Amino acid sequence: MRIKARIVRQLAMDQRAFGGFETTEYEVTTDTHTKRVVDNKKYSHYYPRSHFPTRVNSMVRFSVKALAVSIGAGLLISMGSVSADGTVNVYSYRQPFLIKPIFDVFTRETGIEVNTVFAKTGLVERLVEEGDNSPADLIFTVDIGRLDGAVQAGVTQSVQSDVLDSNIPAEFRDPDGQWFGLTNRARLIVTSKDRMEEGAIETYEDLAKPEYAGKISTRSGKHQYMTALIASVIAHTDETQAEEWLRGVKANLARKPQGNDRAQVKAISEGQCDIAIINSYYMGAMMSDEEQSSWADSVRIVFPNQNDRGTHMNISGMSLTQAAPNKDNAIKLMEFLSGDLAQRMYAEQNHEYPVNKDIAPSGLVQSWGEFKYDPLPLAEIARHRVTATKMVDKIDYDG
Repeated sequence: MRIKARIVRQLAMDQRAFGGFETTEYEVTTDTHTKRVVDNKKYSHYYPRSHFPTRVNSMVRFSVKALAVSIGAGLLISMGSVSADGTVNVYSYRQPFLIKPIFDVFTRETGIEVNTVFAKTGLVERLVEEGDNSPADLIFTVDIGRLDGAVQAGVTQSVQSDVLDSNIPAEFRDPDGQWFGLTNRARLIVTSKDRMEEGAIETYEDLAKPEYAGKISTRSGKHQYMTALIASVIAHTDETQAEEWLRGVKANLARKPQGNDRAQVKAISEGQCDIAIINSYYMGAMMSDEEQSSWADSVRIVFPNQNDRGTHMNISGMSLTQAAPNKDNAIKLMEFLSGDLAQRMYAEQNHEYPVNKDIAPSGLVQSWGEFKYDPLPLAEIARHRVTATKMVDKIDYDG
């Protein structure tokens, strides 16, 4: 079967708003998967699974340069015009496959179209550059550090909503309404089933004990997930104690910090280390991946600090942009995403903990057991983010 698909072109590099795009009809072959349509040395552009096919017909010809969007090495997803009524425009650091199915349900229920630009970096800078002329209504991101960074850049505005306040616990939203959590992820410790006794590691503080020298692996200390954990240690102790702890962790590293969270689990499975720190949803992802399930099987999950403050949590979240041309629709989407249906979808698809306490995690995540989480507001942890980053540099954690 052949269909007509809408391929988006940017008219000029200085036309950064959604209104700067024109649509052109091209004949393409259909498929059920999202695949790369254009890939040059700097940009890769992906299109929604339901709108664009795998194989582009030979008649499709367009300029790579015309498609380049000034958002760093980002990815573009756009669906037609977004300036009309009945739309909401999202800038997202979250990958399309994680959020588009939920946006589709929102559109079916409300008639409001959700248009998304996805990028790995540069969206806050883009919002700053666009200023009051930005077409974006919402920014989606992961980690409290990035959410706080958007606030500090002045590109967000406060939202007052009884629905959001009811669905999202206070510790997972900004007290001034500048950002709201959507999902939770626990910062786990994982240990080798073969080489570590159960119960040997119980707290984040245990990671600095001398007996674990040469046994620990982490990603870069400068990564936002690690920075947030360090900031939480500062918040619960002080700078001096936190630095002493971080130096102890560094002294116990089996190798220089590298790779993502999955790479740490793989390193344990290959015998390169015995202990690692990872986000919980990576365990779910590995368990569900045939090629990586053996990595997950090699480790034991530890929810740290169950006898005191609880396990450090982080979030994916959202903010209403300062410009927000479709503010009312944007708030409707925010409220929908905090509700029962969207929270269930997040839980089942992404192996994350719902931020809404009325919704249970997926069966897989529930199988890991219940745990006590750290109730310290993430806004308080965010206050120590810069200090944590400087501390990583001071002790040369990655060196």
